[in-house]
Amino acid sequence: MVVDLEMVVCTHQRASLLERLLESVLAAEQPNTVRLCVTVVANGCTDDTVSVTRRMGERFQYQGADLRAVEEPRLGKSYALNRALGLVEGDYLVFVDDDHRLDPAFFRALADGMDSYPGESLYCGRVLPDWTGDEPAWVREDGRWAIRPPPVPCQDWGDESQMLDGSGRVPGGGNLVVERDFARSLGAFKTDLGPQGHDLFGGEDGEWLARSLERGTTIRYLPRVIQYHYVDPARLKLRYLIEKAYLRSKISTGLLGGSAGSVPLYQYRKILNHLIGALISLRMTPRRYHLVRLAAVLGEYAAMRKKQYVCLTEEGK
Repeated sequence: MVVDLEMVVCTHQRASLLERLLESVLAAEQPNTVRLCVTVVANGCTDDTVSVTRRMGERFQYQGADLRAVEEPRLGKSYALNRALGLVEGDYLVFVDDDHRLDPAFFRALADGMDSYPGESLYCGRVLPDWTGDEPAWVREDGRWAIRPPPVPCQDWGDESQMLDGSGRVPGGGNLVVERDFARSLGAFKTDLGPQGHDLFGGEDGEWLARSLERGTTIRYLPRVIQYHYVDPARLKLRYLIEKAYLRSKISTGLLGGSAGSVPLYQYRKILNHLIGALISLRMTPRRYHLVRLAAVLGEYAAMRKKQYVCLTEEGK
């Protein structure tokens, strides 16, 4: 059975990273059971994004694939995603971020996974940091002082395929495969969420996926479907870590919906604990951890003050 895959890449002012991604698409083995079309949505781009896409398009045609560029002038990833939703014609949409690259076996693993678990509306795979070896040691810390969320996205739930129902494990939008009609049935991405340019705002993919989970739809995790995330040196700066932790916690807490009359007392205790930890830590590793966690709980607090959340228990926080 031949499946038509339509890869969707929304990009803003990242022509060099986009070219890196497209090179990895060309280098990946494409089995004869896959027909590929790539749609690049240039979101408010003034760099070489469109010319890069057109130039690469000739090489895609030579390999039997299609590559097209469309422009979305309204700045915001959600606008770009919605533009793509209105254009795609493939059986399945394959969402890929512009700062990813594909594993050489990506299409083979996806075709095998869809063959082993047919008929699913949603599939997801791994996203691993594309380490260069020049990163500081603390980035790979996996113990008590590990930074969460990590500075470089990592979506790795082991070597076995499993079904995800949203209870604890929800994929991001960077390595997500969605049946076309199901994607359209979910409706548009919310334009008040998501990055605008290269800011740290987000939540558009989480909110969109939440609609599918509310229907009881599960997501099939395919561990051999791998993408690698570019390691941006700017993400390894303390200021970036703090800003990201604050904004992402504020967004994710706000997306929980519902309302509450006041901020729970345990939230103040968490703020105080991390504030004291940051002040008394003599080593940078625990101080960095407490500062990032402090930013995260302050983000939660900001969302709670707006009464846009369901009161959470301390478990897993």
